[in-house]
Amino acid sequence: MKIVVDAMGGDNAPFEIVKGALMAAREFDVDMILAGRGEEILRALQELGESDLPANVEITNATQVVEMEDDPATVTKMKADSSMTVGLKLLHDGKADAMVSAGSTGALLSGATLVVKRIKGIRRACLAPVIPTPANGGTLMVDVGANAECTPEYLLQFAYMGSFFVRSFKDLDSPRVGLLNIGVEETKGSELYKEAHRLLRQAGEQGRINFIGNVEARDVMSGVCDVLVCDGFAGNVLLKSIEGMGIFFMDTLKGMFTRGAMTKMAYLILKKDLKGLKKLVSSEEVGGTALLGIQKPVIKAHGSSNAYAIRSAVRQAIRAAQSGTADMILQNIEYMKVLSAE
Repeated sequence: MKIVVDAMGGDNAPFEIVKGALMAAREFDVDMILAGRGEEILRALQELGESDLPANVEITNATQVVEMEDDPATVTKMKADSSMTVGLKLLHDGKADAMVSAGSTGALLSGATLVVKRIKGIRRACLAPVIPTPANGGTLMVDVGANAECTPEYLLQFAYMGSFFVRSFKDLDSPRVGLLNIGVEETKGSELYKEAHRLLRQAGEQGRINFIGNVEARDVMSGVCDVLVCDGFAGNVLLKSIEGMGIFFMDTLKGMFTRGAMTKMAYLILKKDLKGLKKLVSSEEVGGTALLGIQKPVIKAHGSSNAYAIRSAVRQAIRAAQSGTADMILQNIEYMKVLSAE
């Protein structure tokens, strides 16, 4: 197994990226390719006390860096020698099994689509993060920002792809698929969501997915479904709301436990449990978001990722490469199309 990491992507590149990649190489016994400016990567290795490059780590030089202000639609052409583009080419050419990048989300999505290519028959790739919920290790959301405007067919394909992904990752035979909506009744929502509900219900009746119906936003965090389907606009708003509430909740708890001697004592008693809660809601533990619908696994790490988050993203990339999700999509692509679609 070989994972390529965009060493220059993200706010903390290259030091934290290189550090996280080395952590993953040692912990998971996997081969790593660091794509980026060779001199800067070597300098980061020296700062980490690495006099020699580990046997299972190699560097592929790339002179350019994708910046946040670069146009996602043209960046792979305009910056063909960027660390992101070089990494995607290595993945496309079969020189790596999966890729991790903390760089620009738009550029990575566009680059993965243009360089690595979508699975034939898939209309749009989507972003699929896991949010913490009580059941089965969290809920997979599809989509959360890659496609602000969707068709019912897109949502149908998101449901299939998310279901296959969760089956492989969590070893669930029949993941529960829910459709985010403003009410549980099938008549609720816009025409997009009404038609998507019809298509998903039909797929459920055929036994191809386990569709449980509409899901309201207030019920998502209780773990009512394993896969939550939504358009990228609604999904992104919900995801950012959950992240904001998590920060508010943890800050409020911190304030409660620092008010006086009694609350500090209570904190000491609950310290272990609170650390477990913090770990549950930590994005560093998940590491990144999978791009579903691409021929080979691409993991988008958070732009502010530290070394541990990159390590976790590599772990996710390894599991994605082993999952066989792309093969399951290909085997079922005929059921994921709407005949009336243009």
